[in-house]
Amino acid sequence: MTVHDALVQWLGFGLLDASAWQVVVYALVVTHITIAAVTIFLHRAQAHRALDLGPIPSHFFRFWLWLTTGMVTKEWVAIHRKHHAKCETEEDPHSPQTRGLKKVLREGAELYRHEAKNQETLAKYSHGVPNDWIERNLYTRYSWQGVGLMLIINMALFGAIGASIWALQMAWIPIWAAGVVNGIGHFWGYRNFEAADASTNISPWGIIIGGEELHNNHHTYPTSAKFSVKPYEFDIGWGYIRAMEMIGWAKVRKTAPKLRQGEIKPADKDTLEAIIANRYEVMASYGRGLKAACAAELTRLKAEGAAHSPKLAQFKLAKRWLHRDADKIPQDLHGELAGVRAASPVLDKLVTMREELRQLWTRTNVSAEQLVSDLQAWCRRAEESGIAELRNFSMGLRAARI
Repeated sequence: MTVHDALVQWLGFGLLDASAWQVVVYALVVTHITIAAVTIFLHRAQAHRALDLGPIPSHFFRFWLWLTTGMVTKEWVAIHRKHHAKCETEEDPHSPQTRGLKKVLREGAELYRHEAKNQETLAKYSHGVPNDWIERNLYTRYSWQGVGLMLIINMALFGAIGASIWALQMAWIPIWAAGVVNGIGHFWGYRNFEAADASTNISPWGIIIGGEELHNNHHTYPTSAKFSVKPYEFDIGWGYIRAMEMIGWAKVRKTAPKLRQGEIKPADKDTLEAIIANRYEVMASYGRGLKAACAAELTRLKAEGAAHSPKLAQFKLAKRWLHRDADKIPQDLHGELAGVRAASPVLDKLVTMREELRQLWTRTNVSAEQLVSDLQAWCRRAEESGIAELRNFSMGLRAARI
């Protein structure tokens, strides 16, 4: 075989002479490892300290990210921490609420690179990241050489098609993380919790983006190593973490709190602590009760023959929006919902008492003894209200345990 023939053979098939499906499998595996490295190492372990990684997985992830993304740990961690600290404000590096969804989807990587040049961000938000010799002298100093080496490896293995695999690898994180999670994850999806920001869960099955699809759960409990909270949700990143924990490569530091139910008793200090620790879950449960009350009011109106009245349309809006926090409801609907509250003493009472309940953890200048007394009074009024949803909810609170 001549040199020319050998070159053509290599360009066409590479060293492996892989079939089409083998090339596809390779591309899917390497991109999935990159996703796992981002969510487990950069996000959960480094940015939020939700788990500690042993030296073997920690250094593997650092090396792999250098090879496949060129991202610098210090920069990624600092930008992400700033995102949480300044979420949905003008200082948020990539909020679709302030910059627009199209910009974040199309220019997410550019927004990242722009913020990575902000030395104030790096100095303020990057504490605790790796700063050893190899980080300073290879991964940070020669960040682009890693992806160059990846291109050489891919082309050596697969020939010319290796360049296409490399291009896919380079686009994978900007598309899924910078675009989809940072963009769609703050714009569209479902919410388990009324977190202070606009975060959403994109999908209940976190597989493609390693569990990052469960973004509302993460923003509600940012220091949790596990992103899934509902029985129907799945976080593949958590599966990898548990596997590493079983062989001694990882140690989980924190997961989301769980509200436990015990015997119903008079509200006391332990009840208060359980409610405050699980306040997002408590308010989500209250919201479900509010939706059920709205549905009951709709049923009553229909039974009264108001199937086509304007009032029915208002109550349909209430079922969709009244359980949401006031700042999450579109401004143009506030008047309609105020009309619903005026027409329904039950719904008005539910909304009013929800805000009173919230004061248990928003008032910081009140003693624990006073808060316990306020909780007891709240439960007493709820159970004497004659509203089934309030009574059942209050009894559930009195059974709450940490």
